[in-house]
Parts: sequence; structure tokens; C-alpha cells
Amino acid sequence: MDQTDYKILSIIHDNARITVSEMSRMIAMSQPAVTERLRKLEEQGIIKGYRAELSLSKLGKHTTAFVMLKSNKCKEFETFAEAAPEIVDFYRTSGEYNFLLKVVTETSETLENFLETCHTFGFSSTLVVLSTRFEDKMLLQDVMG
Repeated sequence: MDQTDYKILSIIHDNARITVSEMSRMIAMSQPAVTERLRKLEEQGIIKGYRAELSLSKLGKHTTAFVMLKSNKCKEFETFAEAAPEIVDFYRTSGEYNFLLKVVTETSETLENFLETCHTFGFSSTLVVLSTRFEDKMLLQDVMG
């Protein structure tokens, strides 16, 4: 990957709906050249997909928390987590806790209900998000200069 690929990734990270013609103007390349680079980045698996950024509050989701869970029923919990709409990110971790979850719910009461359900699988520790400075930060900032 070269600096042009990094520029392309940065542009689509900020706006996945940008047109190839607009992107080609931004990086001073022909549309076919940009299209070919995008195709190669997709084939290499560097670009895995394109997504919309959703407003959680406009969807009625006002409470976000990170939950660390310690369980002796890992397989059962993984099955539960796959079906739980409240869990938006799910990580298997090392250390005292087996799992780290990012959970989004309507209110603190619905978060409490969700946590009660989780307690059937083990012990948890919860960090409620008070505010967010940034999310989904561009990973390539250091290589772009």
C-alpha cells in the first residue's frame, strides 16, 4: 500500500458514500485508476465493507455501557450474546474477565434488566458511558504523515 491507498481509505472512512468521480478529484487521479485501487483494496480484504453511521439517540438508544463479564459458561454466554440485540460489540478477553461487551439500551432501567439476564452466566462489572469524545477513529492517521 502506498500513500494514495491510505488517502483513499481515509476518504471512504469519512464518507463511504462518496462517488468515485469526487474521490478522483480529491486525490488528482483518473476515475478508472481510483476504481481499480478500490477493487484491489476490496480483493485484499483491506476494505471489508461500507457502512452507514447511525444516530443511536434518534433510534431511542440513550444508554451505552461497557460490560466486563466473568463466566464459567462461556459457550452458553456466546450463544446468548449472538442473539442479544443490546450487544453491539463483543470481545473475548484475557485476564480476570472472559468477555468485554459494548451494550446499547434505551434507558438505564433497560440496561439494568439486561445485566440481570447476564448474571445468570456469571459476574459482571459495568462502566456506563457518560459522554463520547470520538468513536471509530481512523486507524491510519500515523502512516499518512
